[in-house]
Amino acid sequence: MNETLIYSPFHYFLSLEVIHVEIKLPYKTLSLCPECLKVLNAEVYEDSGKVMIRKTCPDHGEFTEVYWGDVELFKKAARFAHDGLGIQTPLTDTKDGCPFSCGLCPLHKSHTALLNIVLTNRCDLACWYCFFYAKRAGYVYEPSVEQIARMVRTARNMKPVGCNAVQLTGGEPTLRDDLIDIIKAIKAEGIDHIQLNTNGIRLAREPDLALKIREAGVNTVYLSFDGVDEKTNPKNFPEVPTILKNCRRAELGIVFVPTVINTVNDHQLGDIIRFAADNIDVVRGVNIQPVSLVGSMPKKERARYRITIPDVIKRIEEQTGGEISRDDFYPVPSVTPISHFVEALTSIPQYELTSHFACGMATYVFKMNGRLVPITRFVDVEGFFEYLNEKADELRTSRIKTIRALKGILDVRKFVDHVKAPKGFDISRILFDILVKHDYTSLGEFHVKALFIGMMHFQDLYNYDIERVKRCVIHYGVPDGRIIPFCAFNVLPEVYRDKIHAEHGIPVEEWERRTGRKLKDDIYRVVRRPKEQE
Repeated sequence: MNETLIYSPFHYFLSLEVIHVEIKLPYKTLSLCPECLKVLNAEVYEDSGKVMIRKTCPDHGEFTEVYWGDVELFKKAARFAHDGLGIQTPLTDTKDGCPFSCGLCPLHKSHTALLNIVLTNRCDLACWYCFFYAKRAGYVYEPSVEQIARMVRTARNMKPVGCNAVQLTGGEPTLRDDLIDIIKAIKAEGIDHIQLNTNGIRLAREPDLALKIREAGVNTVYLSFDGVDEKTNPKNFPEVPTILKNCRRAELGIVFVPTVINTVNDHQLGDIIRFAADNIDVVRGVNIQPVSLVGSMPKKERARYRITIPDVIKRIEEQTGGEISRDDFYPVPSVTPISHFVEALTSIPQYELTSHFACGMATYVFKMNGRLVPITRFVDVEGFFEYLNEKADELRTSRIKTIRALKGILDVRKFVDHVKAPKGFDISRILFDILVKHDYTSLGEFHVKALFIGMMHFQDLYNYDIERVKRCVIHYGVPDGRIIPFCAFNVLPEVYRDKIHAEHGIPVEEWERRTGRKLKDDIYRVVRRPKEQE
């Protein structure tokens, strides 16, 4: 498929400066037909205070979908649009165009910030909506330790910036008997940060597992957590207290990961955040994922279940009584000035979170006197970011970059209201240590005190924007050596995920014969479709 050059509504940058620009709606982009995957011209436009995307397939007609639920928040996020340095060591060519040449190809604009590795498609839950796990797929996919190490090595060696964070996912990755060996092998490749994406059932049933994985090298557990009662969270609600206890004992941090569905669990966003804050000694954040409506779905059903980033933010504002507001959230690429400053200081390309501005938003919250206080209430976030860009420009032309000299030119304190800041928590010192000394002990201190609240809305074929895929920073490693963006890997399973896993998997019957085990014996809980949804 040939890629068409189309009008872009915002400037993409070759320099290291962050340029704030206004995106003017409507504008053109490229999308896909949800039925035949044909590349289509699409329009992103405003309608009744929402941002919509519209496209027409010559064979399957017009598709209109909500892109973002609030146009003003969309414009705020768009001001921080920023492209990365691209890929200097592509692994595939561009002959099929985006998103059919993934691997990464030369069209990709962001390095791998997080490499996902699927350890298995087996699971100990049988959920009514999941067609991914082994029994339904008809094969078992489990890459070897050696294959996993090669995936990591490939991502680590990419230029200009190699990957330094890996997430182990599934299926349910704790079903791997060699999980500890896998973690150690990844650490041996020089990876600093390892996340384990899990439903946590084994962390509850095996009291020592949390300690074992932490000692092997896992930094954070990404815990599926869809609600604060059994109705909204049938997967692991009974196990959550024990998971918290075992991770607390192991000093292993947790991030709650709710998949939020409109009319299903969106009413509990405030409760989820407060529960996380009540356990802030072990819970590091809440990473909300508005549901991606994969597969074929009628427009009426999509309207019922669809929830976008602004919708989530507004519900958080309502359900926390304004303690956390829509003004407290910033898009992912807003933090690029931090990377630019460190890059100017060290003359070494740095990690840049240059995802598309519409992919995610986040804030940090502190618990003070029983209240939730966002960092924006005592730090001038935008002023701080602009200041860092100015200082980065100064540093690029300066030959003196000692800590003593930097103390004279970098005054972080003027952006912090110390009267409103948490007591006994010197955020000015922490920011200086992180920026200048690269003291990640200080970064750890920050994360222990603060609660991260973020959201990442992965695409589906109805709201698909190819410009977002090009800027994806969350990628998958696969056995054939390719590195594939999240919204290509999972949204086009017949091209990527399912096809690759089938090629490198073995039939269920053969797996059961080799192992002497039955897949059904893995199942700990069956999650049935709620009656009101039948």
